Amino acid sequence: MKENLTFAWVAAWFALAGQLLFFIGVAIYTGEWRYVMWSFIVSMAAGVPSIIHVWKAKKALDSKKVSEM
Repeated sequence: MKENLTFAWVAAWFALAGQLLFFIGVAIYTGEWRYVMWSFIVSMAAGVPSIIHVWKAKKALDSKKVSEM
């Protein structure tokens, strides 16, 4: 079975940066900068572990490909 990590990378980066950018836009529109503070905390809590998980999966996939050669 072929593993494709492209969607995982997109989802992980959206969790890290995408929602932060969205809430920066909301903060600019509303003038309430507390949105950015709380979204930063949530995006770090969700994004960093997801980036690490996808990175480890990519590393395992690459090492599996090397061992098959």
